Amino acid sequence: MLSFIAVKHRTSAFTVGLLAWASRGQSRMSSSVPVAAVCQMTATPDKEANFRTCTRLVEQAKVGGASMVFLPEGFDYIGSSREETLQLSESLDGETISRYTHLARKLDVWLSLGGFHEQGHDWKTDRRIYNSHIIINGQGEIVSVYRKTHLFDVELSSKGVSLKESAFTIPGPRLVPPVQTPIGKVGLGVCYDLRFPELSAALQRHGAEILTYPSAFTVATGTAHWEVLLRARAVETQCFVLAAAQVGSHHSKRVSYGHALAVDPWGEVLGDCGGTQEGVTLAHINLQKLRDIRRDMPVLQHRRQTDFYCSLDSKI
Repeated sequence: MLSFIAVKHRTSAFTVGLLAWASRGQSRMSSSVPVAAVCQMTATPDKEANFRTCTRLVEQAKVGGASMVFLPEGFDYIGSSREETLQLSESLDGETISRYTHLARKLDVWLSLGGFHEQGHDWKTDRRIYNSHIIINGQGEIVSVYRKTHLFDVELSSKGVSLKESAFTIPGPRLVPPVQTPIGKVGLGVCYDLRFPELSAALQRHGAEILTYPSAFTVATGTAHWEVLLRARAVETQCFVLAAAQVGSHHSKRVSYGHALAVDPWGEVLGDCGGTQEGVTLAHINLQKLRDIRRDMPVLQHRRQTDFYCSLDSKI
């Protein structure tokens, strides 16, 4: 039987609910409110095994009525060393993305592939990569690529966290416009970008209704900051926030926090995949609720022009 995880409202037990979704019948699938699927997985250096896992999750999401499926940062693999990470990387024209375009086309589902290890434009000379968030439509076409802007260079000795993403990753040069999808206009970020509200505000100003942060948070930073940051981005932009996540042990050197989340524009957690298992949580993306919240509390209209917030920087 297919497994399906949907953990809500901080319950400690998992709800195994794929059959329950199916039993509620076609009403969910045919609803005018679109469904998004937020996935959680444990990637390893084994690219083939990772693809099988992602395929299973996407197929489960499709059965649950999802029109767009969100996979986490490092969905393709998580290497155990810099050398392995670079050696396994590919271009956008490589086999991995080709397989996902075929999967999207076969299932007629949109895919958010967050955190693909893309060989840089000068790969042959500098052997550096981008951390790329790729959107594929239901026809199997790449419609947007965002390259992660903020790189995770952190030394938290008291927490046992030491990562330097910039040692082999190129920061992306720019944001990309929100993408019109079957669930609404999706603004793209990746993991550490979550900590920079300027990015989410810029995407919202350009029409984003959903923000997405595919991630592989460490256990230390995830325990302290993951949910509060996601809910803050949702509340301050009055957007849905969807954050696919890595969970568990990838290899002897790295463990991820999990808790893939879906959050609504009021800051309510709609779904949480928990901190131990791979799975999928489904969320209805009710854009009328978003519009009602923005109408009743017009924060966006009250925001001052950018130069106002920079007025303290002006020389007197």
